[in-house]
Amino acid sequence: MEVTCLLLLALIPFHCRGQGVYAPAQAQIVHAGQACVVKEDNISERVYTIREGDTLMLQCLVTGHPRPQVRWTKTAGSASDKFQETSVFNETLRIERIARTQGGRYYCKAENGVGVPAIKSIRVDVQYLDEPVLTVHQTVSDVRGNFYQEKTVFLRCTVNSNPPARFIWKRGSDTLSHSQDNGVDIYEPLYTQGETKVLKLKNLRPQDYASYTCQVSVRNVCGIPDKAITFRLTNTTAPPALKLSVNETLVVNPGENVTVQCLLTGGDPLPELQWSHGPGPLPLGALAQGGTLSIPSVQARDSGYYNCTATNNVGNPAKKTVNLLVRSMKNATFQITPDVIKESENIQLGQDLKLSCHVDAVPQEKVTYQWFKNGKPARMSKRLLVTRNDPELPAVTSSLELIDLHFSDYGTYLCMASFPGAPVPDLSVEVNISSETVPPTISVPKGRAVVTVREGSPAELQCEVRGKPRPPVLWSRVDKEAALLPSGLPLEETPDGKLRLERVSRDMSGTYRCQTARYNGFNVRPREAQVQLNVQFPPEVEPSSQDVRQALGRPVLLRCSLLRGSPQRIASAVWRFKGQLLLPPPPVVPAAEALDHAELHLDAVTRDSSGSYECSVSNDVGSAACLFQVSAKAYSPEFYFDTPNPTRSHKLSKNYSYVLQWTQREPDAVDPVLNYRLSVRQLNQHNAVVKAIPVRRVEKGQLLEYILTDLRVPHSYEVRLTPYTTFGAGDMASRIIHYTEHNTCHFEDEKICGYTQDLTDNFDWTRQNALTQNPKRSPNTGPPTDISGTPEGYYMFIETSRPRELGDRARLVSPLYNASAKFYCVSFFYHMYGKHIGSLNLLVRSRNKGALDTHAWSLSGNKGNVWQQVHVPINPSGPFQIIFEGVRGSGYLGDIAIDDVTLKKGECPRKQMDPNKVVVMPGSGAPCQSSPQLWGPMAIFFLALQR
Repeated sequence: MEVTCLLLLALIPFHCRGQGVYAPAQAQIVHAGQACVVKEDNISERVYTIREGDTLMLQCLVTGHPRPQVRWTKTAGSASDKFQETSVFNETLRIERIARTQGGRYYCKAENGVGVPAIKSIRVDVQYLDEPVLTVHQTVSDVRGNFYQEKTVFLRCTVNSNPPARFIWKRGSDTLSHSQDNGVDIYEPLYTQGETKVLKLKNLRPQDYASYTCQVSVRNVCGIPDKAITFRLTNTTAPPALKLSVNETLVVNPGENVTVQCLLTGGDPLPELQWSHGPGPLPLGALAQGGTLSIPSVQARDSGYYNCTATNNVGNPAKKTVNLLVRSMKNATFQITPDVIKESENIQLGQDLKLSCHVDAVPQEKVTYQWFKNGKPARMSKRLLVTRNDPELPAVTSSLELIDLHFSDYGTYLCMASFPGAPVPDLSVEVNISSETVPPTISVPKGRAVVTVREGSPAELQCEVRGKPRPPVLWSRVDKEAALLPSGLPLEETPDGKLRLERVSRDMSGTYRCQTARYNGFNVRPREAQVQLNVQFPPEVEPSSQDVRQALGRPVLLRCSLLRGSPQRIASAVWRFKGQLLLPPPPVVPAAEALDHAELHLDAVTRDSSGSYECSVSNDVGSAACLFQVSAKAYSPEFYFDTPNPTRSHKLSKNYSYVLQWTQREPDAVDPVLNYRLSVRQLNQHNAVVKAIPVRRVEKGQLLEYILTDLRVPHSYEVRLTPYTTFGAGDMASRIIHYTEHNTCHFEDEKICGYTQDLTDNFDWTRQNALTQNPKRSPNTGPPTDISGTPEGYYMFIETSRPRELGDRARLVSPLYNASAKFYCVSFFYHMYGKHIGSLNLLVRSRNKGALDTHAWSLSGNKGNVWQQVHVPINPSGPFQIIFEGVRGSGYLGDIAIDDVTLKKGECPRKQMDPNKVVVMPGSGAPCQSSPQLWGPMAIFFLALQR
């Protein structure tokens, strides 16, 4: 009795086939979102139209073994090769509230390492209609020698939309057109942004003063409603006009409260006023109310242009700008320029000398300079001249020129900059002229020409400047590919000649230039030097982690390679096994031969030598490790997902069976697989049924099969499968299997989902796609592609050419379904195009007491060159089959096709889909690998044993 119970719970023994089932990935894109339409455009590409704000959902149906991985990417359009959005690694791509910028071409790339990846694409066209904008422009021209004037009005309506909008102009409630009113002209201007239509009112008449409406429409595509905007034209309609309460340039002192008024002097309708600041937003604390702008306690940073703009959609916006200047001074500098004519770089008696002084000020031209010598105002003479705005120096610079320098000219000179009468502190700069005043020299201190630091540490680059006075030092990078300093600036000033870097990184390595500035010192050719910065960082190795499989008794070579590091060499390499240092250590390869890798030889893989190996590599700065997991255990099985109709319902019970198929990954990498341990557990349950499945020699690509029985409807199960070799357990693979009677057949598999040809009819249905069509087939009948629109997609059709005759019938019979519900719904797509179309019938064959066929649905005649969908309700009383019957019409132009047949429990949708709308239904349309459902002699043996 115990044996009998175990057999009832056990799983029907497996069988395997020697053919290789590894197959390259294939892909097909279908949609399951809120598409308005999926259509073919004039170059035979698929276009998915969706309304902005709706949900985009694309599914990439894949087949192939091993199970392909799916990656979604997007380009802006078919001509672009640069991906613009993050890839999505999932079979379903979902975008909530899609925006217009997310339109473009979407690619589904499926790859499984076998053959070339499969790439399919679809163009997503996002539809939208913005609110229209209406502007009015008026012109007045003299006619016949100024005897009278003509006034012409242009009403310009602009909108952004996709697809292009249609414009309707109305005066009041009357639609305007060229033909009905000679006083109007409607045209589309050239070189405009967006879509624009202009209504021109020529030689304005009294009846032209009215309300005008611009109505825009995209013809209700995707349910987008029309939009409109109205403007009332009167004899007072005028563009805005402005004036300011202050001058266009306003100079104020820091700390003052500033108020600027922007006054309207015209405009009908009443214009709207808006203040803006450039660059940047309005200052913190600034208040703009209507035309009044108030800035309390203004500061130097608030200087800039303030714009007042008035708009009323008549004519061009009116704009007035105030240039606000807050008095300020900063950055006082000086320059010592030796005799330029004699090209001297030193101060020499008897030669000319020029001292220059400059401050950065606002407003720059209002700055005044005063020179002092030894604390007293410098007196002008023939040998002492003060000039302003030297063309060789920055603007508004004061220069003191000493002609024919005498010994008595030595002393301390002071330049003072000020704003007369303004509460802005003066700025001054001092320079000493003597025999000790000499131009600078620059050098790198001994031992500091090359600075070597570790990554993450601070670094200091130093250059020493000698001379009097000592100018600042300017730092820059010599490397062309890294022109910016770590601070992000191309040039950085240091007063003491030291460039300090915090937390250096490896990309900061390179050559740095230090040079003397030409200000606060001699205005001569800069002196410069260079410092090399070397940033050392720990090694980077590969592989960081590697799974090494080998059969027992075979040798293994482990190699840890240095990818990069500074220094770029291996100083030491230490091997550990399961955390313990290997003793004795492996032989050390001479440094000259092994600068970039370390190796470990294992003579043979055994149970004792299997485990985790670590190679720790050091370059005297840090270390990195390569991890190797060495074992003889088998790789995991690879479940086969393309089994046609894996779920089988039992007639007389509430159980079902499932055909489980798999291959063994890299079976020759280790010892042969002896058996599999199969564990089946109902979800949300703890107990599992465990079975050992013995196997013979398993080859790469060999498809193994096992039928799981006594699974309870409608529960799902977790299946775990573990291979065993002489080494022991290998890697486990798991998957979830689901019970479902809602299956969609796309006819992608040669087994056509278990459908069969009726042997009692006149001819058969044919499976084909756009690539297998007969090029000499009859024109003007039959579909060009399947419902998916791809040339690879298959469908079933009847060929009505000779020798077919009027009334010939072809029947396609489904597998037998066990009636477990009162109502079912059969949904499918049909294509009935041609002037000789006969009939398409759907029959239900009941298997209660013999075979009884009843008509459930029928359609006759030409229905156009389009796929259409129908939902047919049926209520079988017991086990049943559905039959598609195609009847030949009066001629050869009568091909009928079907695709995407779905059978599901429950009632059909109450609202039928628009028969003229092309729809691709989501589902599992994967082409399947052929797999006959054989129980094998052992199944018969077990049944006999049970009896």
